[in-house]
Amino acid sequence: MKAAVITFPGSNCDRDLAVAFEQAGAQVSRVWHKETRLPDGLDIVGIPGGFSFGDYLRCGAIAARSPIAQAVTGFAERGGHVLGICNGFQVLLEMGLLPGALLRNAQLKYICKPVGLRVETTQTPFTSAYEQGSVITLPVAHHDGNYTASAETVAQLEAEGRVAFRYTENPNGSVNDIAGIVSENRRVLGMMPHPERAFASIHGSTDGRGLFDGLIGAFAPA
Repeated sequence: MKAAVITFPGSNCDRDLAVAFEQAGAQVSRVWHKETRLPDGLDIVGIPGGFSFGDYLRCGAIAARSPIAQAVTGFAERGGHVLGICNGFQVLLEMGLLPGALLRNAQLKYICKPVGLRVETTQTPFTSAYEQGSVITLPVAHHDGNYTASAETVAQLEAEGRVAFRYTENPNGSVNDIAGIVSENRRVLGMMPHPERAFASIHGSTDGRGLFDGLIGAFAPA
């Protein structure tokens, strides 16, 4: 599997995401936000957590209009896989690759702690290594993780099985306890919790490794 990790000014999880991809067995390229094209032959693009451009205007808004954003959008529209984590989820929403918005946490406070997540579907390459209905623990670290969307959009997400992860105890007020969603073709995932921070035993949990193992399996040669 060939992966690219995008770095914006203010990204702080880009190295973590690159290391997780590499340790799972992927070949990883690092891409600066001012680039206008992605490396050839990619299987997946990762958009990491952090505070891109200082979270000015809205979280992810400036990053979604950076030079590399058009290339990522084109990659996704051609059927490429894209993973956005935390600020990366915010960027994907601002790019229009996923529906909805992420608002300020309901308690108006920054949240940084492990949370329980239920795996709602295994019918995506991101979740295929998990068991449906299983509960995993991943850390969150965000101030604007309160997922919201119109009632029609939420109903569509639920009906189409596009909620990938759901909080067992909602930390931020997200509608329907939603922690991560996928696109219609199930090749774009946005999620607030950090699987790359629960990858190795030194992290205190390896529950995030399943996401990367599922991706490696999806792209393994027959």
